[in-house]
Amino acid sequence: MTNLELKEFLDEKYIQFNNLDFIPNDPILIPHQFKYHNDIEVAGFFAAVIAWGNRKSIIKNALNLMERMDNSPADFILNFSQTDLKNFEGFKHRTFNEIDCASFCFALNKIYQEHKSLGNYFKVLFQKHENQASVISEFKTEFFTNSFADRSKKHLPSPLKGSAAKRMCMYFRWMVRKDQFDVDLGIWRNLISPSLLHLPLDVHTSNVGRTLGILRRKQNDWKAVEEITNNLKIMDPKDPTKYDFSLFGLGVNEHFAPSI
Repeated sequence: MTNLELKEFLDEKYIQFNNLDFIPNDPILIPHQFKYHNDIEVAGFFAAVIAWGNRKSIIKNALNLMERMDNSPADFILNFSQTDLKNFEGFKHRTFNEIDCASFCFALNKIYQEHKSLGNYFKVLFQKHENQASVISEFKTEFFTNSFADRSKKHLPSPLKGSAAKRMCMYFRWMVRKDQFDVDLGIWRNLISPSLLHLPLDVHTSNVGRTLGILRRKQNDWKAVEEITNNLKIMDPKDPTKYDFSLFGLGVNEHFAPSI
């Protein structure tokens, strides 16, 4: 398959899988429940943070988390205090529990007090670094400064230590990308360029990437993320992560593994 044939193939699959039918069965459903930008970015952040495991379970628990935030996540964060800890009693998604909910709410409250939104905060970090690995790693460091509980640090990745940071990459795709299909929300499209984003690498996208020859590294780490993203940039330098729909859809829906 030539580079041109590969681009045409992935563009076709991007259109096939990037449609509104994608939303109900994906954690992106959670931020789509909201109208206002601050609600969207907070809801999306929590949905992305707990987005590992069964997708039905992720959606169910993320919706439950929004209910515990009175379905007004941004207002809940802005006014969060010690008395609100009771809202999370008994919450658990895999290893993310009520203590982690509290840690994340306190940290987000600090960001909102200083920057008014997550979008503004990440705009500053991207202007500073223009490298998503450094953005995510600095975010983790600042996020857990004077943290409520050290145990919560494990729920944010550090690409500079090798993590593929799949959930944060996915979150940036949701918030930054915007196209005519209206799956990604794109509320930060005027703050951060989609050309700076990296592919959310998971077992599906990596396996398909290796089958197509655009990923040769065996480990699913940050070096693999950079390799596959750089190859996708050859096909679309302005919006490489749009091909997440192509690769994920081929893996999940078509169990793609041809011999090419």
